[in-house]
Amino acid sequence: MALYALGDLTPEIDPSAFVHPDAVVIGNVHIGAQSSIWPTAVLRGDHGMIRIGARTSIQDGTVVHCTAELDTVVGDRCVVGHNAHLEGCTVHDDSLIGSGSVLLHRVVVGPASLVGAGAVVSPGTEVPPHARALGVPARVTLDVVNAEDFRDSMETYVRNASWYNADLRRLDG
Repeated sequence: MALYALGDLTPEIDPSAFVHPDAVVIGNVHIGAQSSIWPTAVLRGDHGMIRIGARTSIQDGTVVHCTAELDTVVGDRCVVGHNAHLEGCTVHDDSLIGSGSVLLHRVVVGPASLVGAGAVVSPGTEVPPHARALGVPARVTLDVVNAEDFRDSMETYVRNASWYNADLRRLDG
């Protein structure tokens, strides 16, 4: 994996987490237990901090960044889909962020919420607990998401992290 310190800023990765060799993790980044960071994901904690909770997946091609004023925090048991972009936002526990979605500065996604694939969540938007945000710009629908809706996806990625930690090997040929 491509791990980089930036001055005194050094990533902290729980030993049970899986970070793919083709992912890039730079600076002030904290990755929790049994979490997974997949190929070509970039987590760049240069001007602020990035915190990824336990049992959370950051899937292929996702970009996670922060600013000097705004950290990026993703809670426990979250699924962040392929090619998402998160910057200066907070995603609370048990949420799913769909593939290709964009969460901008000061967005807050409440617990057990969904941001749909391709959605663009405008700066400062709050997605309440159990809500869904869909579209460009994202529109929020209240009380339509169950806390258990994403458990299977989350558990799949926790199992994949363990499997990949044990069995992934590069074949040069």
